[in-house]
Amino acid sequence: MTARNSSIAFRLVAAVLAVEFLSSVLVILLAWGYERHTHFRAFDVMLRGRADSVLGAVQDAEDVGDNVMLDLADLHVPPEDVYEVWDGRGHLLGRSSNWQGSVAISLPRQNGIFAITLDHRDYRMLRLRGSRIVDPGETGGGKLRPVTILYAAPTAPVWHAIRGAVEFYAAGSLLLLAVTGPLIAWLLHRGLAPLRELASLAGQVSVDSWEFSPPASARTTRELAPLTHALENALERLERSFNQQRIFVSDAAHELKTAVAVVKSSIQLLALRPRTAAEYQSGLDRCLSDTSRLEDLVAKMLTLARIENQLLLGSASSHCNLSDCVFQVLDQSETVAGFRGVRLAVISLPPNCHIPLGAEDCQLLVSNLLMNALEHSFARSVVEIRSEILGRAVELTITDHGEGIPPDALPHVFERFYRGDPSRTRATGGAGLGLAMCKAVVEEAQGTIELQSEQGVGTTAIVRLPLAEPPSSVSSQSEGHLSAR
Repeated sequence: MTARNSSIAFRLVAAVLAVEFLSSVLVILLAWGYERHTHFRAFDVMLRGRADSVLGAVQDAEDVGDNVMLDLADLHVPPEDVYEVWDGRGHLLGRSSNWQGSVAISLPRQNGIFAITLDHRDYRMLRLRGSRIVDPGETGGGKLRPVTILYAAPTAPVWHAIRGAVEFYAAGSLLLLAVTGPLIAWLLHRGLAPLRELASLAGQVSVDSWEFSPPASARTTRELAPLTHALENALERLERSFNQQRIFVSDAAHELKTAVAVVKSSIQLLALRPRTAAEYQSGLDRCLSDTSRLEDLVAKMLTLARIENQLLLGSASSHCNLSDCVFQVLDQSETVAGFRGVRLAVISLPPNCHIPLGAEDCQLLVSNLLMNALEHSFARSVVEIRSEILGRAVELTITDHGEGIPPDALPHVFERFYRGDPSRTRATGGAGLGLAMCKAVVEEAQGTIELQSEQGVGTTAIVRLPLAEPPSSVSSQSEGHLSAR
């Protein structure tokens, strides 16, 4: 089942509109609550005022019993309102003409506001207990007569006003939603333009064209700057990988073709005419030597491919002690040094010097540099090995006193299959991969390597590697080697 393409812009617009819609609903609910509270509060104040007006209409009846009466002459209330007036003895003093019957008995006895239904209409009623003074001129200030007012007004106009206010908020929210929706879509479309431009330029990259120039808008946009940087780094590594692969395949094919041609020519030479046993033996020895050289070339090519693959994939390497690796290589190289009449001298070597390289790669690095120094040193000369810690890095130098490297060849010594003196290849067995492997190993540890050379004086290989955190248990092997040396 094929997954459907989704649009970031569409999802962002939908999310923003959903948030706006929910916000509008929340605003409408809050508006309904606020308007209801405000209108009914004003309505209750109005009820109390009108009930006070009715209470003011209660007058002295001027009879023998000093009763009170309801004077309707100056009482003006809205025609849809209803009221009843009762005295303290439970006698009805008067009621509005549009209120038939009484609900006084069913209401609570305390003062307050209540919701009632009269003639299928909703009313809000106030029960107010007040008093009037009869004959205030008599001794004692007159007689106090309690009066109960029941006053109710229909709530339909209040609800109508509340609905009108809420409808206004709802219409305003929907209008705002209708206006901001297209505006948000346009702003998002414009805001995502750098991303589309970046994607378009990245889509133009191919095996045949690695040119990638991110737009300035992508570089200056905070959210796109990391993506732009990551794309540049990824494409740079891919381009370097493809170029290395292409060059490696071309150089390997050339080297292998030459080596195979040498073996083939030796066999063809033996097959031209009958040979003596000694001639056959000599030819087979030559074929065996050429095959061994071919085997060594393939092994070095595989080693270089492994190291470069680790470098391109960024695979983590284990740690090792540089001093231990140097002493192990020195032990293995004593025979070669003695055969060439060259002395190996350790000038300085810190005992605990951990670097972010595996022991195998570290020994490969030191072995290739040391073998180069031995091969190009004069007899009875000295190859010097020293290292020192510089801050958070270690510098390893291997110096020989030999023929040196020509100035025109020095910039190319780290290129694969490069030989400064091709005539020496068969004598030394070199394939031009040793220094290339050294450079790949050093780059794997994020270090640097360089050669300083002067013809007739000698060559110094300088390797700088970052220090790594030492393991919890520190080996004392290097200290033993130092004391033995």
